[in-house]
Amino acid sequence: MALFLSIFPIVLLIYLMVKRNALPSYVALPWIAAVVLIIHLLFFATDITVISAKIASAVVDVLTPITVIFGAILFNRFSETSGVTNTLRKWLGNINPNPVAQLMIIGWAFAFMIEGASGFGTPAAIAAPILVGLGFNPIKVAVLALIMNSVPVSFGAVGTPTWFGFGPLNLGEEKILEIGSMTATIHSFAALVIPVIALSFVVTWKEIRQNIIFIYLSVFACVVPYFLLAQVNYEFPSLVGGAIGMFVSIFLANKGVGLAKVENTLDNTTVSSKEVAKALLPTGLLIAFLIVTRVQQLPFKAMMNNATTWVSTQLGSLGQFEISEGLIFSLKNIFGTGMNAGYKLLYVPALIPFVVTVLIAIPLFSVSASNVKDIFATSLKQVRNPFIALIGALIMVNLMLVGGDGSMVKIIGKSFAEATGEYWTIFASYLGAVGAFFSGSNTVSNLTFGSVQLSTAEITGLSTSLILALQSVGGAMGNMVCINNIVAVNSVLNIQNQEGAIIKKTVVPMMIYGIIAAIVALTIIPMFFNV
Repeated sequence: MALFLSIFPIVLLIYLMVKRNALPSYVALPWIAAVVLIIHLLFFATDITVISAKIASAVVDVLTPITVIFGAILFNRFSETSGVTNTLRKWLGNINPNPVAQLMIIGWAFAFMIEGASGFGTPAAIAAPILVGLGFNPIKVAVLALIMNSVPVSFGAVGTPTWFGFGPLNLGEEKILEIGSMTATIHSFAALVIPVIALSFVVTWKEIRQNIIFIYLSVFACVVPYFLLAQVNYEFPSLVGGAIGMFVSIFLANKGVGLAKVENTLDNTTVSSKEVAKALLPTGLLIAFLIVTRVQQLPFKAMMNNATTWVSTQLGSLGQFEISEGLIFSLKNIFGTGMNAGYKLLYVPALIPFVVTVLIAIPLFSVSASNVKDIFATSLKQVRNPFIALIGALIMVNLMLVGGDGSMVKIIGKSFAEATGEYWTIFASYLGAVGAFFSGSNTVSNLTFGSVQLSTAEITGLSTSLILALQSVGGAMGNMVCINNIVAVNSVLNIQNQEGAIIKKTVVPMMIYGIIAAIVALTIIPMFFNV
């Protein structure tokens, strides 16, 4: 019964969002959160204080994804209003009007690099609007962006899912490096298939065949340095691989290497290098801010994550409210349960880089006061429904994590592991994907299921490094179907009530990804690693 009641809310959520006349996420998710709440009260007999603390924690936690979404929408509204998007559209058309080239440069290589720098769903939020500006269908772009943003994710945000996601397991440095090496190996093989599948949602198979040489050159330009660097480092594979891949892809597209000739139907107007440089300045600022605030060797990351208490006050029975020297806003010991929640104002990629970049760029592009007001007003309006959806999602997730080893999420994970036994290698990545579906994060998926995967590997005698690598790969491929990412990209593109339709499309490549991961784990990994 515990397993049935744990799985039931997920099945109901999927049904409500993919059925005919599907409910939008901002309706379905709060209802499912209420269902989980009722199950906790009636079946698990969870203390109402704990439930209240989890709900309060979700309200604080929602600030992270919703401010990232707001920042991305704000940046894209500014880009449209200031003419940046139009200039970039003309420039990319002049590099090569071939749609496959544009999709690979922006949707693959550029997003690959942004994932390496930031994570938090920002790659799709930045890349997708540029592609829509080039004339691609918004829903198709959303699907492509979600599928493409999988290979680099395990090393996203300067490797956070790997070094932080498995942190609680107290693994040695050498062990984490081995896990990262196996993870990159599996992802690299998946990269031979996944970008092509993503392209098939936007262009025809005929166009893919005509441009297949360029597609694979662009894939290898990212994946080869990514794979090689992952053998010695778990922080920079995606960032460096994406940067190299983007420059190589632009160079190849400019020379027309491996691309079918296409007539330029966008705009024959040439743009000067000065105009291009000015249009690229805001994006350049974004990337610069992301890199300097996330590289551990620089002082800014530590400053922005400084948890030393600056201001502290008791908010009655709600908890202790604190502001740290790094401007981390925290609510501690919520309702006396010992639970904490916080928001890193400077580190979460919202105020920095998005809002700050827009504020710097407004005078540089001479945007009028009325347009500035409109940019901010429309951006705020656009995040209303995503805010409701994400509140529902985070309450649902927080409640499903209540109970430690007896939580609904752990019950699901352990049941899967017990049912498969020594064949767990085939299914391990899908548990990681379930974690990402819940939380919207490869890091949180690794934090949640890392201990389950580790204990399953130890009990069944499987390689712990390999199983944890599959967990990390699963958390990355789960990005394709996770509610948070779908809500985020839809919000930025202003797509209404299509979350269920998008999940229907992205779940197939996610399943294929898991099959590839299992095949590589069983055949390729044993050739090069001691498993």
